[in-house]
Amino acid sequence: MSIKKETVIVADDDPRLLRLVQFNLQQAGYRVVTAPDGSRALRLAETENPDLALLDIRMPLMDGIEVCRRIRNFSTIPIIMVTAKDSEEDKVAGLDAGADDYLTKPFGAPELMARVRAVLRRAKLYSGETAEPIFESGELKVDFAQQLAFLGERTVNLTPTEYRIVAYLARHAGRVVTQSDLLTKVWGPEYENEAHLLRVNIARLRQKIEQDPSTPKYVVTRPGIGYYLAKQA
Repeated sequence: MSIKKETVIVADDDPRLLRLVQFNLQQAGYRVVTAPDGSRALRLAETENPDLALLDIRMPLMDGIEVCRRIRNFSTIPIIMVTAKDSEEDKVAGLDAGADDYLTKPFGAPELMARVRAVLRRAKLYSGETAEPIFESGELKVDFAQQLAFLGERTVNLTPTEYRIVAYLARHAGRVVTQSDLLTKVWGPEYENEAHLLRVNIARLRQKIEQDPSTPKYVVTRPGIGYYLAKQA
């Protein structure tokens, strides 16, 4: 009985890079479907049931940011944004749209494969968490068994990364968790110094669970140290 290969969408308007990434992923045992533009990438995300998407930010017809945003309307698959330059703006824009990670061009095969393995590993950890009791704080409820968060009776539409953040904070509710600890536990040890990843995802999480994200009552910052999830009656 053959094992089903994990499917990766790779979208880029550079044919040479597309072939190179496809070759490396296929050599590693992944099934790869490619798209030369954002519109095709979105259709593949809707029809191919992928396990991961690598989206170039600068693409014709529809840029990677918009593709990512639209995928997040119907899927929580891991998404890696590919940026043409080491631009903080591009990284933040991708993360704001719902991406889980990013790659900066030019990149080599080892870095590509490390990032792909890391996001897929995190996705498996997310989907395979053991059942635990429900955590509640005020209107916020984190159901570890269902891997869902609720505000009152409403389900909060979280990405896997956002869920892992709130779940980890909930397991340590009332205690300050350092930035490096959150980065290591949510993304992996190689991300210990990627503070902007955490900042953007915390901001995105607050937009979804806080009544007033500018004065959060759940995910609270302890300046210079980290974050904690406040316990409320």
